[in-house]
Amino acid sequence: MADPMRIRAQASGGKATVRVLMSHEMETGQRRDAAGKLVPAWFIQDVTASLNGKPVMTAEWGPAVSKNPFLQFTIKGAKAGDKVSITWKDNKGETRTDEATVS
Repeated sequence: MADPMRIRAQASGGKATVRVLMSHEMETGQRRDAAGKLVPAWFIQDVTASLNGKPVMTAEWGPAVSKNPFLQFTIKGAKAGDKVSITWKDNKGETRTDEATVS
């Protein structure tokens, strides 16, 4: 399984800014290894963000997203103490969910 995501969520004025650094290799399927063979595609396809268990954002990604992607977004109505969780699923079926508390 991949390394944990680094999630920061800071409340300010009735909203929270969420910053996420995801650990993933994100291979396009077009790069060749040292032996000249294609490295198979391996990338995050779906990303979901939830606030206190309620989905607030979904995204569909493809192979053009960089290695260890960074995501930033704002959630209206979030306050200190709320729980933000981020889930991703890649094209090989692996998933990862991590959670942070809004500060």
